[in-house]
Amino acid sequence: MTLQNTREMLKKASKEGYAVPAFNFHNLETALTIVRAAVEMKSPLILAASPSTISYAGREYVHVIAETAAKLHDIPIALHLDHHESLEEIQPALDLGVKSVMIDGSAKPFEENITLTKEIVQSAKVHDATVEAELGRVVGAGHSGSDDSGHTNPVAARKFVEQTGIDSLAVAIGTGHGVYETEPSLDFERLSQIKEEVDVPLVLHGASGISEEDLKKCIELGIAKVNVSTEFKIPFTKSLRNFLIQHEEETDLRVYMKEAMDVMQEVAMNKIRVCGSDHKA
Repeated sequence: MTLQNTREMLKKASKEGYAVPAFNFHNLETALTIVRAAVEMKSPLILAASPSTISYAGREYVHVIAETAAKLHDIPIALHLDHHESLEEIQPALDLGVKSVMIDGSAKPFEENITLTKEIVQSAKVHDATVEAELGRVVGAGHSGSDDSGHTNPVAARKFVEQTGIDSLAVAIGTGHGVYETEPSLDFERLSQIKEEVDVPLVLHGASGISEEDLKKCIELGIAKVNVSTEFKIPFTKSLRNFLIQHEEETDLRVYMKEAMDVMQEVAMNKIRVCGSDHKA
């Protein structure tokens, strides 16, 4: 297969009541691990690349890794730009062949966020690419289109979707990026209200560390894409560190990476189960 955009992938998930996992990858090892998990589980997959991953690995290398995965396997795979903030960052990727992008203008005033997002949507259409945008304050991110709590305002969400023409909307209902110090309190009622106001698939950022019960409830209430990053990095790093401490003489990268990759694959497979995307490819 070839790299997909996320339009039909997320519409199907939204209609059938499951979510497609969007797993952040950082290098070849993490990409291989994520893809193996999705192939084994027969799940559609979104490989997400943040600006820091693009900077670390290089845009062309990131694209070729994802493109190769799509060619080798018969599950739908999208390469998605995660949390990019300008057309200057996004346009080169669109020209290269990326079919799914996120423009994050949530730190800007509401009207500026609309203007920026419309610009990205117009550019993406030329390449048949899908666009995700964000409203509200996911902890560690912005505030545009939020109320006093920092959560996404449902009425603002409707206006934003109507005026921008985006394909999916990332919402703020109490999640945060990184490691949670306390159990997050999610505003399920607000999520339900947003779902009633907008007609595009909804996205949950900061899903690492949310209980399985809460994540399943979010999906029941309309979340069709779930972003995961930190939940991978911690077990991968711990496993790798422990192996190297216990095998100080080992210098073969292909050996000491394997155990960490196996641990990470189990985390990915479990997240796919919770999202309900297994056997949906």
